[in-house]
Amino acid sequence: MGSPSLPLYVAIGLLMVDSIIELSFISSMVAWLHRRAGGSFEIAYNGSSYSLHGKPVGLLVNQGHTSNGAAGTAFVLIGMGGILILWMRSRQGLGPKGFVKGLYYFWLVMTVLSALFTLAALIATFVITGNHTGQTVDQSVASQLNNQPYPNYVAYPLDFWTPEKWFNAVLKLDLVHTSDRSNINLHVAVMKGWRYNLIPMFVIGLVVACLALWDASRRRKAARYGGHNSELASKQGGSI
Repeated sequence: MGSPSLPLYVAIGLLMVDSIIELSFISSMVAWLHRRAGGSFEIAYNGSSYSLHGKPVGLLVNQGHTSNGAAGTAFVLIGMGGILILWMRSRQGLGPKGFVKGLYYFWLVMTVLSALFTLAALIATFVITGNHTGQTVDQSVASQLNNQPYPNYVAYPLDFWTPEKWFNAVLKLDLVHTSDRSNINLHVAVMKGWRYNLIPMFVIGLVVACLALWDASRRRKAARYGGHNSELASKQGGSI
């Protein structure tokens, strides 16, 4: 009875896999925003073309930071930390003691808080993204910005945009280079991927929290009854 239940280990493993996918998607998006989208795209308009800077002035990124934090917490604290703490607990039998006991109960609380953190990231990301659906680039403004290469670029000044919705709007423009369109399509898919991946990450995190609490309750009862039986056996042995 000293080792954690197999379903708990399986759930932790799944959470680690899903959270590392989330971290990879977000890291890929951030790297591309700094590398490629930091340049510009050539847009055909009214028989000519103009240069559109890859990122607008009002680019919203807090939802990405929040999701990245939720994924990092799930992977490092709940996943790697959980495996270590559960192993340490198993070395002490049914009831963890001292420092290990403190770490174990801290981890139990964090499994719940981590799931709630992921839920908050999920809600915020979908609400913010939904609030900016349907926005379009005003080409009468964009074509007059006289955008130049870095550091003399002029970013599109109107509205606030999530990265996903900004590049959806860019895809509606007449991009001169087909390679730009395929590149943007790929990274928009990655952006959608990390947004929707928050759903299974929350579900798996909730399962981990429920299994961890159930496992703790089951072992606390086993330790209580085990201690009671040992005490009863000691008294019976003393009376013989």
